[in-house]
Amino acid sequence: MIKKLKSLKNHEGFMKYFKNTSWLFGEKILRMVVGLFVGIWVARYLGPEQFGLFSYAQSFVGLFTAIATLGLDGIVVRELVKDESRRDELIGTAFWLKLMGALGVLMVLAFAVNFTSNDSYTNTLVFIIASATIFQSFNVIDFYFQSKVLSRYVVFANIITLFLSSIAKIVLILYNAPLIAFAWVILFDSFILACGFVYFYFKNHLTNRVKIFKFNRATALALLRDSWPLILSGMVIAIYMKIDQVMIKEMMNAEAVGQYAAAVRLSEAWYFIPMVIASSLFPAIINAKKISEELYYARLQKLYDLMVWMAIAIALPMTFLSDWIVALLYGSQYNQAGSVLMIHIWAGVFVFLGVAFSNYLVSENLTKKSFFRTALGASTNVGLNFVLIPKYGINGAAIATLLSQIIANYIYDFFDRDLHQQLKMKTMSFFPIHILKEYK
Repeated sequence: MIKKLKSLKNHEGFMKYFKNTSWLFGEKILRMVVGLFVGIWVARYLGPEQFGLFSYAQSFVGLFTAIATLGLDGIVVRELVKDESRRDELIGTAFWLKLMGALGVLMVLAFAVNFTSNDSYTNTLVFIIASATIFQSFNVIDFYFQSKVLSRYVVFANIITLFLSSIAKIVLILYNAPLIAFAWVILFDSFILACGFVYFYFKNHLTNRVKIFKFNRATALALLRDSWPLILSGMVIAIYMKIDQVMIKEMMNAEAVGQYAAAVRLSEAWYFIPMVIASSLFPAIINAKKISEELYYARLQKLYDLMVWMAIAIALPMTFLSDWIVALLYGSQYNQAGSVLMIHIWAGVFVFLGVAFSNYLVSENLTKKSFFRTALGASTNVGLNFVLIPKYGINGAAIATLLSQIIANYIYDFFDRDLHQQLKMKTMSFFPIHILKEYK
């Protein structure tokens, strides 16, 4: 084991990805700590009802943000790894596609709010938050840095945004600002991050700067051909990640959403871990496929192992300490959130595994399967919410989320012959004996 670690230290490729992952982890850990501290302060300041309304508005917008992302993230990174000479064409085309998608979100929301019980104040919150998707079009620059394993520039931009955002929220709390002011901060965050991405991109690419905004129709059609299943999949993912808070608001009240959202914030705070690992190691997995199938699947198996046991290591202590953690962080006013956290935290095991599995689907261009499996999970989540929320309240919504994640990221593979090998690899990841044998 020690000999393997020493050899990895001298391995140029490994150290490149390790340093890249370290930058991302450092930023995400800082974001988690600062974000949790400030976010909890905001939740305590607003109280369960207003915090619930704020969370509902974010969740409602989240149902439609897949339209803005257009499922391009992994696709663009994949194409940049294959042919870096198309950098400006790919980034520019993706930018304009995402901008059109962001405008599409606003139009869809203008229609969708008519089918809710929202008052005008709630709808105002929704549209302010949704406007942030316009500036998120500049996130395409992040794709280039991912493909070149240069995430430190993304980290710099994110830290600047986190710092300014945190100061803004603290000032609002100290000056007793109304709820709507916190919605404006979300829009402000998106604008500052976009400025940071543009600055670092131009700083590191002094030639042909304007070409970042180049649009190529043929490239756009090719990207959308590969990404349309991911667009649908993203919308379905949003449903089973966000629909619970929307349904709690419609079936119960805003205060119940606040209690539920407080627990979910603590549970989902860990979701940055699989995203950082996956985005950093994605180029290595694609490159392994060029070398040999054996190396390709070996790296996938190790990624699955890592994801599963990191998630379990998080879920176990959170289960036993949930009530104490909620009382410590949020105070007695969020006394219903502990039981939700105890259930919801276990959904993370299958979220972690699902993020890793998504890499496989993208690298194999099996994006249609991504849609089908998440559609099953989402429909199960909605159906279970209808049944369980009236019976068990917000705990029922947590149970529905857990079961839907298991169905989408594991059970579905039983019914797809093409994924039986992946099912076997996922199953192996739950057995520590397999991992111990690997590193003897």
